[in-house]
Amino acid sequence: MSQETKQSNASWLVRMGESFTRVSEKYMPDPSIFAILLTLIAFTISILVMKVSPLESLDNWYKGFWTLLQFAMQMSLVVIVGGVVADTPLVKTLINKVAAIPKNGRQAAFTVTLVTILISFFQFGLSAVVGALLARNITHSLQKQRQAVEYRLLSACSYIGYMTWCVGLSSSVGLTLATPGHFLESEVGVIPMSQFMFNPMNIFLTISFLVVVPTLAYFLHPKNEGVQPIPEYALANLKMAEDTTEKKVVKNETVGDILNNSPIISYTIGLFGLIYCIRYFMANGINLDLNIINTLFLFLGLLLHGTVSNFVASFGRSTASAAGIIFQFPLYAGIMGIISYSGLGTVIAEWIAGLSTPFTFYFWTFIIASVLNFFTPSGGGQWAVQGPIAINSAKLMNGSVLKASLAVAYGNSWTNMAQPFWALAVLGITGLKAKDIMGYSAALMIVSGFLFVVALLFFPV
Repeated sequence: MSQETKQSNASWLVRMGESFTRVSEKYMPDPSIFAILLTLIAFTISILVMKVSPLESLDNWYKGFWTLLQFAMQMSLVVIVGGVVADTPLVKTLINKVAAIPKNGRQAAFTVTLVTILISFFQFGLSAVVGALLARNITHSLQKQRQAVEYRLLSACSYIGYMTWCVGLSSSVGLTLATPGHFLESEVGVIPMSQFMFNPMNIFLTISFLVVVPTLAYFLHPKNEGVQPIPEYALANLKMAEDTTEKKVVKNETVGDILNNSPIISYTIGLFGLIYCIRYFMANGINLDLNIINTLFLFLGLLLHGTVSNFVASFGRSTASAAGIIFQFPLYAGIMGIISYSGLGTVIAEWIAGLSTPFTFYFWTFIIASVLNFFTPSGGGQWAVQGPIAINSAKLMNGSVLKASLAVAYGNSWTNMAQPFWALAVLGITGLKAKDIMGYSAALMIVSGFLFVVALLFFPV
């Protein structure tokens, strides 16, 4: 069947998504460029609107530049330790067992989506890595059975956790608000994760994600004749699907090598952290914050890798996924400094409040967050910029600070599916390129947008 015929048989959602992909591939620069451009825009607006001098605005920028170092470290570790746990032999073996369940392409799309969503509720970094490994291994398994499977769709489904994580335990906005000493504590206090998660609006969205999105993925899978061949550049990655062994470090049997590869040392320090986590949960229940989440996955990774050498090697591989956070967070903090110290944040908050009604305020907060996410794709970085404005706007509207915070989290997560900032881990595992998955991920995003809107307009917190 010709390429033209396949495209004509594709659903309008897929065709629209692929059109979006072509545009984004052609015009979208590295996200770091957006962080720099936003800095220049905020700098210029503060001078024109707030009548501050260029040097004063420069001072405001530097006042904020290093204020989020702790937050940047926390968010970097969220991404890294999730990848470390997913890189363990035990997790890879479990993935292979799940990969044997689907019997055709549609079941495969449903399975990858459901598993990825469930994991994203607990750790979004882990969800992408596990989802990508599952997509790759299922494709490999079905190909051996001579079943047609759309590898691009399965890989896009493995990215879905970056849209659904906002309702669960790994939400950067929720965990930030629940962490004592967070940068907005003087404005909103500490909001427990139980309040952030277990309210009618968030519960509706959680259930909708679990039911609607996997079903959508099921029906998005094309019929056999519409399945695209796997690109040549991704075939080598598919052959890695059955490898569940730990990458061994070459040993020369020196004292240093013996210590590096000693399970006793790894298990001892791993148990230190795990025992503390158990004590924490016994005393605090599910009162989670960024620190305890990172502690749990850090020491779980040490236990599952078995040796410090294997853990450190995996940690190094996962660190590449956090490079954008490490570089961009100081820039976002500088933007926050320009906005807050000049008073521009208050002006923007009053402007948003003036445009909104009590019914539409949360919707417009969501839309603004969705657009801003293209420029500041890190959830933590965006919260640093938009969080103070959303909180002030909610107070001016006599609205709910919690619902405004959720609206920002939802918007930041929704449009992740239309840009590839967080997809590097998925692409690295599957061997695909951004252009291969963004069509399907955009299609999933468009339909899911209705779920977000219904939740924000018609459900309370």
